[in-house]
Amino acid sequence: MLPSASNYWLKNGCVPACLLEGSIAPPPTTPVQAREGLCAADLEIAAGKIARIIPAAEDVAQVAGIPVVDLRGGLIWPAFVDLHAHLDKGHIWNRSPNPDGTFASAISAARADAEKYWNAEDVYRRMEFSLKCSFAQGTQAIRTHIDAEGDRGMTSLEVFQTLRSQWEDRLILQAVSLVSLDYFFTKAGEKLADKIAEINGILGGVVYMNPDLEKQLDRVFSLAKERNLNLDFHTDENGDPDSTTLREVAKTALRHQFSGQIVCGHCCSLAVQPPDLVTQTLELVKEANIGIVSLPTCNLYLQDRQPQRTPRWRGVTLLHEIKAAGIPAAVANDNCRDPFYAFGDRDVLETFNMAVRIAHLDMPYGDWPQSVTKTPADLMGLPNSGRIKVGLPADLILFKARNFSELLSRNQFDRTVLRQGKEIDTTLPDYRELDDLIVDS
Repeated sequence: MLPSASNYWLKNGCVPACLLEGSIAPPPTTPVQAREGLCAADLEIAAGKIARIIPAAEDVAQVAGIPVVDLRGGLIWPAFVDLHAHLDKGHIWNRSPNPDGTFASAISAARADAEKYWNAEDVYRRMEFSLKCSFAQGTQAIRTHIDAEGDRGMTSLEVFQTLRSQWEDRLILQAVSLVSLDYFFTKAGEKLADKIAEINGILGGVVYMNPDLEKQLDRVFSLAKERNLNLDFHTDENGDPDSTTLREVAKTALRHQFSGQIVCGHCCSLAVQPPDLVTQTLELVKEANIGIVSLPTCNLYLQDRQPQRTPRWRGVTLLHEIKAAGIPAAVANDNCRDPFYAFGDRDVLETFNMAVRIAHLDMPYGDWPQSVTKTPADLMGLPNSGRIKVGLPADLILFKARNFSELLSRNQFDRTVLRQGKEIDTTLPDYRELDDLIVDS
């Protein structure tokens, strides 16, 4: 338990150096810390903010004369930032499972569930449940894609607005429209763009290869420019080497001289394309100032799934190559307990853990911790999130784990989450809260 005082020290902590900003990183004190890019530090918390960051000192308690919490070498992280979610789909698995685990069946099952069950109460309760999970496990900001077609889409966006208002003192929430791009040629599509502008959201959709793709992208970019909106797309969520929608998005951004922020999610087909095409695509993406978000758990679950056959690839995009090209590379949760991913609990640490194992983000860990903190915060336009800096709110996560091996080897259920320097209740919501929403099919 942390002291009730508004001014105290977090003593003998261990901070990933890549997450410190605006101050000189204290030196590591052990070979493991040096190898993993960690540093030993003491943080003074005052009036809910980080007041000082200094090298770990034996006599900090005596010098300061204020309460001290000895972390015994435990890790200190900033709150997580979850760049890509589908909160409106979450927690429908029990009533609408994916019968064979394929992408096509996921689309069909989710669509059928929406048509049968989605109303304001149903969407609200499932989304709120996800927010409770995210908050308790240390997430500070979430960008969620919302299935936005027709009246049902408008209802879900209104539910989002309600929850954003109710949770504004706990979570930063952003909404992205999720429709096929041809929808924007209709009056309803233009109305949707107006709605996204009204709620200060992000214009987005699913990009598929088709003969009208150039016209579709031109339309979306024009709508975004007219309304001063940022863009967020689902691109190349498949293992088809001929799927090059990421490349087409980049070319369109350059053609329109688009100055807003663009994020593209999934980008799976990069991993099965020829090296020269990958290089050309990444050069365009870099020039167009596009950020990439990988969704490792969902893509591992869906991609290359065939009956009675072991998958041959991991489904994730080329994270190392993207980062080496100077392109912002983030990792996020994506779906949770729905036909697109049967598992998950909205724990960004679990997703980071999976990403490290699937995409080999160790040896060294380097600045990969930024992929679930600082990088997505920057792509969401949140300069005060995802980093540890003097003067920022003390929105932190304290782990007993002292290094990455300990952090990623054991479930960190006993983490301590701070908001403005105060410890929050990290009790997760009980699944029984959703029991009366589970209807037999």
